Amino acid sequence: MSSNTCLIIGSSHAAVQLVTSLRQEGWEDEIIVIGEESYLPYHRPPLSKAVLKGEKKIGDILLRPEAFYDKLQVSFKLGERVTAIDRAAQCVTLANGGTVSYQKLVISTGASPIILNLPGESLEGIGYLRSYGDIETLTPHINSGGKAVVVGGGYIGLEAAAALSARGMQVTVLEALDRVLQRVTARELSEFYTRAHERRGVQIVTGASVTGFVGDRKVEKVLCEHGVEYNADLVVIGVGVRPNVTLAEAAGLTIDNGICVDEYSQTEDPNVFAIGDCTSFPCAATGTRLRLESVPNAIEQAKSAAAAVCGKHKPYTALPWFWSDQYDLKLQIAGIGRGYDNIVIRGSLENEVFSAWYFKGDTLLAADCVNQPLDFMAARKAILKGISPSRDEISDIDFDITQLGVQ
Repeated sequence: MSSNTCLIIGSSHAAVQLVTSLRQEGWEDEIIVIGEESYLPYHRPPLSKAVLKGEKKIGDILLRPEAFYDKLQVSFKLGERVTAIDRAAQCVTLANGGTVSYQKLVISTGASPIILNLPGESLEGIGYLRSYGDIETLTPHINSGGKAVVVGGGYIGLEAAAALSARGMQVTVLEALDRVLQRVTARELSEFYTRAHERRGVQIVTGASVTGFVGDRKVEKVLCEHGVEYNADLVVIGVGVRPNVTLAEAAGLTIDNGICVDEYSQTEDPNVFAIGDCTSFPCAATGTRLRLESVPNAIEQAKSAAAAVCGKHKPYTALPWFWSDQYDLKLQIAGIGRGYDNIVIRGSLENEVFSAWYFKGDTLLAADCVNQPLDFMAARKAILKGISPSRDEISDIDFDITQLGVQ
């Protein structure tokens, strides 16, 4: 084994970008990726969309074919789990007792679903939605005409509701807070998505705290506070995720809502980097430290990390952006809307073609764009350049939005 090994823990989207960028940046030595799943890296966003709808299988969502990695001379250890990182000895220990040495280590362990640990949660027909294995657990219980309950009204929960509804199931979404998407978007967007789901036959119930599940071997009912029950043939739980930081924390790395890295994706250890959902990083766009769960963030961090591993300095300065597909509604989000004090709606919520622009004072922070790709692209350009249109301009449907960010 080469003494100059770049070892990557986590067979993720971020890892694929990393190995690609490492070779582009000039890393000529060994690259090893260790992944707990038996599959090559795959797209995770489709799990709650096309895969849950039954339109795609694992082979359809692989990020790259095996030949791609062979060409880059990347080695995989799939179905393996790292149990410890020894920073002094620069090696990791595997669950099978083996060890792998490294010159540079990149932690790309992602995040895991928050487990409710409620009574009856081990019944058949109940599952989470983070891996392809989760899909295989849920699929036998997806039946047209059956009843599905989705616990959690965030993006994953609503995407799952849309997918299950498309497969003919009667879907109920149970959200513990006062509105869906409460943690991530404005009330106007929450109300829009509630109406959009309800007009497509999905029942949205807010203020619904789940207390347990009942059934004989297989789930039959979901129990909520105050004795309310919902019949269920299938339950999908999506109440958020937590970053996988156990390995890093045990290795003495700083944790603050994720593994702390700088703008180059480097930890306090010059030989250890971290990328993707498991990290918190200084966000140039907001001036604060953030942890983001998004593919674009993982890709940009991986590019910076690859450069840094190769002794170059390319800070992560990209504007965060996200997306969500539900039914025929394509949501694209540019920027981070935290701290806004005003929101301007451009277009028609009723026609499901609009954008919501978030301002703090006169400064544009972010835009949520539903079926409005031109608005999304214009908002990205404007925010990146520090250009803030007036609220009157945004609300004027005749204003040429494509000129934003051009000057």
